[in-house]
Amino acid sequence: MKFTINKKAIGDVLSKVQGLTARKSNLGITENILIRSSDASIQLSATDLETGFDGTYPADLDVAGAIAINAKKFFEIVKEFPSDTIEINEIENRWIEIGNQKVQYHIVGMNPDDFPVTPTLEAVPLFNIAADALRSMIEKAVMISGSGDDKRAHINGVYFERRTVGDQLVVRMVSTDGSRLATVDVAYSDPADLPEWDGVLIPKKGLGEVAKFLDGGGVVQIGIKDSYFMAQKGGDTLIIRLLEGDFPKYDDIVSKQNAYTLSIDKKPFAMMLRRMSILSSEKYKGAIFNFDKNQLVITATNPDIGESKEDLAIAYEGEKIEAAFNPKFFSDCLNAIDEDNVLLHMVDGEKPCLVEGEKDKSFLTVIMPMRI
Repeated sequence: MKFTINKKAIGDVLSKVQGLTARKSNLGITENILIRSSDASIQLSATDLETGFDGTYPADLDVAGAIAINAKKFFEIVKEFPSDTIEINEIENRWIEIGNQKVQYHIVGMNPDDFPVTPTLEAVPLFNIAADALRSMIEKAVMISGSGDDKRAHINGVYFERRTVGDQLVVRMVSTDGSRLATVDVAYSDPADLPEWDGVLIPKKGLGEVAKFLDGGGVVQIGIKDSYFMAQKGGDTLIIRLLEGDFPKYDDIVSKQNAYTLSIDKKPFAMMLRRMSILSSEKYKGAIFNFDKNQLVITATNPDIGESKEDLAIAYEGEKIEAAFNPKFFSDCLNAIDEDNVLLHMVDGEKPCLVEGEKDKSFLTVIMPMRI
């Protein structure tokens, strides 16, 4: 195989697939990227055996073929290469020559026939979604991640469903780590634009890889079939194997019924939360939130370090509520809300607190109280 390609074109995609090829698997070849020729283009494939990527890019092809090369080293070479075009040439015994007249690298490849085959989804119903909207959706959903050793599917995955909210049809992602939950919606005006499917669990790691390919605007095509989720944008396709398991029923958790609602200026609230987190540690993460007439008082105590206390004026006329929360959870959701004011919905100190923007209702976070 021999071809010449633009440095930036191949460098961008190599950068994005590093998260896939860096993951350890039972097959050493997954640390490689597979390159195959196709007419006046090349096809790049990468996988971690859970998420597979395929992309097609223009190239000047001299000799057809296929090669498998270490993705990390190939990326480092391309990243530092001094000219805009790079020639890749398989010479003999799977040795691969990378360079031009001035710069030469010789890297040993692997047998491309050993590379895992990416599943192909035939006749899958597709629907369109704006790339920017999907990226924002994913970022808000995967923000809530469980511990690395948690094996529960609903903790490691994001629940993806089609549902009606009021009189609005939406695509929704729901994510939880057991201590908090978030829902993120994208609205659709025409039901004909959105095929029906049963709710599925998509691995958070896989969705994080999809988000890397959603820059630059445009439209993404989404499909769900059998045990796979597919996202296509331009010449790039990612296919993720779905998780097996059920997502907990969450409708009652996100209900605002019988809750008091209070309005808070986001910026001073966020600064207050950061200050209250200064004394936190792995052992002591919680703080006491006291909601009273037009005032919020937060007290943080860490026996190993000390304590802090701060009050903030809020718009609240309900009953006095005292509850313990992790301030970081509030900080995380405030970072995902692009409004000046946020609303907190609370029933009492033992039930969860719901946080959302004052105007935009497409993102909602539920934070469970702590026991201290």
